[in-house]
Amino acid sequence: MPTARRTQQERRDQAEAALLTAAAELVVEQGVRSLTLARVGERAGYSRGIVTHHFGGKQALVERLARATQTGFVPGLEDVPPGLDRLLRLIDGYLGELGRIGVFNQAFLLLWAESATQPELAPIFRERDEAFRADLREDVEAGIAAGTIDGSAVAAEVATAVVGQLRGIALQRLLDPGSVDIDGLRRSVTEHWRRALRTASSAGTAATP
Repeated sequence: MPTARRTQQERRDQAEAALLTAAAELVVEQGVRSLTLARVGERAGYSRGIVTHHFGGKQALVERLARATQTGFVPGLEDVPPGLDRLLRLIDGYLGELGRIGVFNQAFLLLWAESATQPELAPIFRERDEAFRADLREDVEAGIAAGTIDGSAVAAEVATAVVGQLRGIALQRLLDPGSVDIDGLRRSVTEHWRRALRTASSAGTAATP
């Protein structure tokens, strides 16, 4: 039986996926300075012209890579409404995903760390961090409104602390996997935030994510 021909969109999607994978592998193996359009094309089996056609330049490629690696990093949250439960599920799920961290997320963490000293990376990762913090702020504000998070909590401060903690653990896991007990941290970090944020009235009723 003849194989159905792929549509133009399917071919485009396949090429983009291969190019992003090649870019992530280069970052993990050799660092961000190794990331050129020519090398990405060579690694993926495409010409530099194809890479340019898809992304335009290195800046756009890195931005697309950053977005691709963070999209859906913690599965199963799409239908969970904002609030304490979603925040705790996000923390627990994020740490759980670190136990099987793949090349895309390794690349994101390495690029994120380098963005502090690389001007071309800084705007991309400031935007990604702000999007992350915005989701967390929404959870805290919704929890306060629902009475499950103490009203004295400052949403912006909680968001910054959670992002810093999760990303810091992730970098430690990347640097020295054997030193980070993911299962233990899932329990202790999630429970820390539950106790830190819950109100007295919800202390005995919060469910474990």
